[in-house]
Amino acid sequence: QVQLVESGGGSAEAGGALRLSCVGSGVGYKAYCMAWFRQTPGKEREGVAAIYTTGTATVVARSVEGRFTISEDSAKNALYLQMNSLKPEDTATYYCAADLTGNCDIADVIRSRDAARAQLDVWGQGTMVTVSS
Repeated sequence: QVQLVESGGGSAEAGGALRLSCVGSGVGYKAYCMAWFRQTPGKEREGVAAIYTTGTATVVARSVEGRFTISEDSAKNALYLQMNSLKPEDTATYYCAADLTGNCDIADVIRSRDAARAQLDVWGQGTMVTVSS
């Protein structure tokens, strides 16, 4: 069974940094694009960043632009999110997701919750990030 497992969440002070990882596994696993999302209780899920696994393009949400960097290592089936200059409003549960069919447009999945649901086939369980002021 294909699955994604996130790690690297935890606590940081404002201005600090954390690095999230997400590793895919399972028979036949091959991701064409991958993305990070975040959600806090009572709020809609927000697209954070997405990348094609060829590494040819990335998209980052305006709310984290200049602070967060998405990267991938296809050889390891891994996705990363380097989060710098953290702010208390970055506190959330962070999820990774992957497209396994080649149907993904990275700009669409970040901008549109409907596109994310339609184009991303597998989601991780999430990792919590808490930023204190």
